[in-house]
Amino acid sequence: MSSYRSLASIQKDLHSSIIDLPTLVNQYLQRIDETRDLNIFLEVFDDEIREKAGVLQDKVKAGKAGKLAGMVIAIKDNLCFKDHKVSAASNILEGFESLYSATAIERLLAEDALIIGRVNCDEFAMGGSNESSAFGPVKNPINPEYVPGGSSGGSAAAVAANCCLVALGSDTGGSIRQPASFCGVVGFKPTYGRVSRHGLIAFASSFDQIGPLSRSVKDSALVLEIMAGKDAMDATSSSREVQAYSDFAEAQKPLKIGFIQECIENDALDPEVRSEHLRLIDELRAQGHTVEPVNLEELKSFVPTYYALTAAEASSNLSRFDGIHYGHRSSKATDIESTYYKSRSEGFGTEVKRRIMVGSFILSAGYYDAYYAKAQKVRRLIKEKTDALFESYDLLLSPTTPDTAFKIGENIDDPIKMYLVDIFTVHANLAGIPAISIPLFKHSKSGLPFGAQFMSAAFNEKMLFDFSHNLMNIEALKG
Repeated sequence: MSSYRSLASIQKDLHSSIIDLPTLVNQYLQRIDETRDLNIFLEVFDDEIREKAGVLQDKVKAGKAGKLAGMVIAIKDNLCFKDHKVSAASNILEGFESLYSATAIERLLAEDALIIGRVNCDEFAMGGSNESSAFGPVKNPINPEYVPGGSSGGSAAAVAANCCLVALGSDTGGSIRQPASFCGVVGFKPTYGRVSRHGLIAFASSFDQIGPLSRSVKDSALVLEIMAGKDAMDATSSSREVQAYSDFAEAQKPLKIGFIQECIENDALDPEVRSEHLRLIDELRAQGHTVEPVNLEELKSFVPTYYALTAAEASSNLSRFDGIHYGHRSSKATDIESTYYKSRSEGFGTEVKRRIMVGSFILSAGYYDAYYAKAQKVRRLIKEKTDALFESYDLLLSPTTPDTAFKIGENIDDPIKMYLVDIFTVHANLAGIPAISIPLFKHSKSGLPFGAQFMSAAFNEKMLFDFSHNLMNIEALKG
């Protein structure tokens, strides 16, 4: 099949009658079938998308199609799509069908996007490898022996395997950017509140954001442009004006970029990841940007602060999955108490149980002030330090991850090692700022990709997209 890398190339061929939407959709469906061993999709909406492609093709011919006509999208299995199953990759939501669609999905459908299916993820978005799914791990399309990252591993793998043009993921502490780095695609986390969380199954409500994964910066920019904006169904959504993110500035003015020294000099960083980022810094300076080291001593507090707060929020959010209202109910239950106990014990996986128990402990009497309240204070300090840096710098640079993807099963029995994979990405969620992972590098030994992460001040997505688009074009010209 044609390996389209952007919506622009698809729409060009559509308008030139080189391809039509039913053919395009069938090509993606064929590719999904060819990659079933990667365990990317939990459900494919094959009959539905074929029917909608035929209807939309008529709109294209009549010149009445929306901005996203030709964009085939996969959705993470924690996003609600009316009259379709959603399980958050957990047995606790066995057989559940959504009664409504997420606001983000409604807005994409209104512009004639085509949704091809729901993709695998870590259970309730808790994980960094896609190994905690109740439906088995997703395999990395670049090398199936390796993880695709998580929690949006299925989303990243779907794009990397050419099973769709764009995929939606959610990012609580790096769950879009980390798998984007591992799979060699673009991953974007918006500012907190930029995209409505209505219809996203909550993990940690003060951290979660919906965002796109794609092959091109322009497609991510366009998708965010359409999804973003105030939503009456989400009180945390921002009423700030949504800029035309996909209308890139023709000439990129020189920027002031701070690279986080504690990340570049971190002992956990793979030597080649370090050397490639140092080379990137030299290239950015050669392009006319000012690139200087900045200090963020709080780095050592990022992971413990993040996991204390998100576990506490998860403990609260997941209390609604009780075996009473919907989803899995244990057949071994004999009364109300055993229904709660047995249904949750059977329905939740190991990682989810671990975080619920940690969160419940953190919120318990006698420990609330020592852990939860203290973590909130540290989060505030991190945000204040980050905001202060953006008074002097346009962008902050760090590696997306300390290393490339690891082998399936390699770290599964070591939760601390798994959590430390997020050491560079949790920063953006703690501070509520936008961040992007750009696929710029390939490891010489493993051949696996890894990305560079750029962050900007809150609601400064436009600058981040402009810069990333220009940088990727420059790197593409180098071959």
